[in-house]
Amino acid sequence: MRTLIIAGLLGLGLAGAATAATLRETAASAEPSPAPFGRAPWWMGRPIIAATGQVQARLPANRAAFSAQYNAVDASVAMATRNAADQVRALAKTLMAYGADKAQVETSLSITPIYQQYRDKEGQVQSYSQADRIEKYQANISFNVQVRDLQILERAYGAAMSAHPTSIDRISFSLEPGDETNTALFGAAVADAARRAKLAADATGAHLGRVMLIDPTGRACQTDELVAGAPNSAGEDAGGLEEVVLAAARRSGPMDMAAPTPPPPAPGEAVSADDLLPQQPPLERLQRKACVIYALE
Repeated sequence: MRTLIIAGLLGLGLAGAATAATLRETAASAEPSPAPFGRAPWWMGRPIIAATGQVQARLPANRAAFSAQYNAVDASVAMATRNAADQVRALAKTLMAYGADKAQVETSLSITPIYQQYRDKEGQVQSYSQADRIEKYQANISFNVQVRDLQILERAYGAAMSAHPTSIDRISFSLEPGDETNTALFGAAVADAARRAKLAADATGAHLGRVMLIDPTGRACQTDELVAGAPNSAGEDAGGLEEVVLAAARRSGPMDMAAPTPPPPAPGEAVSADDLLPQQPPLERLQRKACVIYALE
């Protein structure tokens, strides 16, 4: 009898354990399972098509920059600085007279000591390094110019040359697109994305539904957003770019340029016709993209 009672108790314990395990499994199955895409965007709950529109445009540069150096040497620091400043004072007034919207001027001054020299035992010329061996001072003025209106570029560069610089750098060009240009390119990129989505849907027999998302950065169409765990593919794709012609690019002057500005009165500006070097702004390439996500019907 005692044996039977022990066996019965063991049977009840096993049955209770099985029942508890069953309850736990039922509770676990009742909990919501994680989303199949992990932390997926909200628009992935239904069939979609993601299209990236990419466009490019070639526009003439509308900014130019150059720098010139002016040096003067004297036994006095003050006199060397004054002589160097005299070289660029008239030049600075000439360029600043155009206005900050046409030309921006930045100058910087540095002083370089020139030490006395001597010959060592081998006959090589050496320079002292002690402060009491300073013979002269060289004042160095760096004159940096950013031309924002290319109508005055040749005159500004010629004026810098007429001031007899110690050295002058070549002109560099750049493109600074305005709001009108950026807006036009964005609209073209969205239109290109719509065309691509339509072609893809027609090729698969699907039908485009409503627009779910328009992303001007193109980030939403990258693979790490569409597929959980996929590597980031944010690299620029040079292929498939549509080249657009903006109305602004067909104007006679560079992009975002005002009407030609006559030279302001600038006493001391001695620029001859030979000093005016012809400059043609190069064409710069702009690329823009946009991601448009459609629902599929």
